[in-house]
Amino acid sequence: MSNSRPNLAKIIALDLLTVGRAPLVLLVLIFASAMGVVFTTHHTRQAITEKDQALMERERLDNEWRNLLLEETALAEHSRVQAVAKQDLEMTRPDSDKEVIIQLP
Repeated sequence: MSNSRPNLAKIIALDLLTVGRAPLVLLVLIFASAMGVVFTTHHTRQAITEKDQALMERERLDNEWRNLLLEETALAEHSRVQAVAKQDLEMTRPDSDKEVIIQLP
């Protein structure tokens, strides 16, 4: 008695070829559908990752914008501008008799 095991792949292939083309076509369609699902899932995950990175970049830029606004406000403060004018540029306020007021029409 021989204990040979049947080759399952060979039996399936012969069965697909002898029964007709319908099972083979269905198998190909199932495989194509599965590959489509894998492809779509991969691209969806990739798009979600890119979206998350873009949101993180937007948040970082928003924080930087707020810091720049605070810095601009601090640098444009009247007392600071006046101190820089006196110290660095050696400017002084003109006397009241040297002031000229111009009225626009």
